[in-house]
Amino acid sequence: MERAPSISEHRRSVIDALKQRGEASVDDLAADLSMTPAGVRQHLATLGQEGLVTSRPVARPDGGRGRRHRLYALTARSEPLFPKAYDELANDLLRHASAEDATLVERIFVRRRDQRVVDARSRVDPLPDLAHQVTELARILDEDGYLAEAEALDDGRFRITEHNCAILAVASRHPSACRSEIEFLQTVLPTAQVERVSHIVSGAHQCAYLVTPDHWAGGTPGG
Repeated sequence: MERAPSISEHRRSVIDALKQRGEASVDDLAADLSMTPAGVRQHLATLGQEGLVTSRPVARPDGGRGRRHRLYALTARSEPLFPKAYDELANDLLRHASAEDATLVERIFVRRRDQRVVDARSRVDPLPDLAHQVTELARILDEDGYLAEAEALDDGRFRITEHNCAILAVASRHPSACRSEIEFLQTVLPTAQVERVSHIVSGAHQCAYLVTPDHWAGGTPGG
């Protein structure tokens, strides 16, 4: 999952002004923000390099010559910088789904799990061994917003750690969400046993999974 860069106070004000206007010229922004046009251009250049702002040329409003007139607008990459209510929406939809059919929420998470398995196995299955598969699976989880990493343990097992729960608001209300997460990992790694050893929803600061190869000879798997 792509993460937007941190934004200084002045560049944030430029972003907010563009969000309100849709498109704006340097002069528009300078007037809105009580900044000099040169200062606005500097912030726009930085935001453009970060992929947050784009621009298009337009005819000068006075029809004159000189510096080419441009209108600036935000890109899709700026969206994570603004408040969203996705968690509340998801929980509301799941609550209504449950009211319609008590088993529907469970089936929704099963279908989500199954599609994630298909997508992940297309990347994981071709890899030569469990070590590479665990690393790739952690990469997939990281792309999904879990801030995940994998490590090989000295005893021949592996640990996948998620420093962020990308679905925490939903998982806190719907146990099916967490159940589908570990089932996803277990299905994508069929040659290993996967055990959750740390759980954010239960109060831990991270979710962690111990991955024990089926042929592991170091002791009782998961112990």
